[in-house]
Amino acid sequence: MSSATSTSSLPSGLAVLTTFPDVLFIPELIFGGLVWILVASSKVPSPMLQGWVMFVSVFCFVMTTALLCLYICGAHGGSSSWITLDVICQETAALFYLSAAVLEAYFTYSIGLFSGSPLITTIYQENIAAVVFAFLATLMYVIHKVYSLLRWKSS
Repeated sequence: MSSATSTSSLPSGLAVLTTFPDVLFIPELIFGGLVWILVASSKVPSPMLQGWVMFVSVFCFVMTTALLCLYICGAHGGSSSWITLDVICQETAALFYLSAAVLEAYFTYSIGLFSGSPLITTIYQENIAAVVFAFLATLMYVIHKVYSLLRWKSS
């Protein structure tokens, strides 16, 4: 019974970096930051698609950083409402990143059809990397969401 109780609360301090699923904050930040960098450094022939991907990567990066800092500081104080907030944030990020990854993949596919010049080939290669990291970030957020839902259910 005590093991179920210990897993149903949010960690604080540096325990955030050693407990699952909260340790997933680190790869979420890394992959999200790489998406942000790759999209920001590429040429933007389609601002609507790239703008959504950029918004998602910056929004999720800031949200994840804020949650990580708040958890490390222990701002949640063991309150169960923070577990609900964690689930909401992870679900939002997973949904946003899934939509951004699919749009980025579509955009990259459409660029690949016209990959004749060296400039378009460079844009295509940068966007392939952005697609891969966007799907990896999506996977991290989905895994985090599932385990956050399990923690929420047991709290």
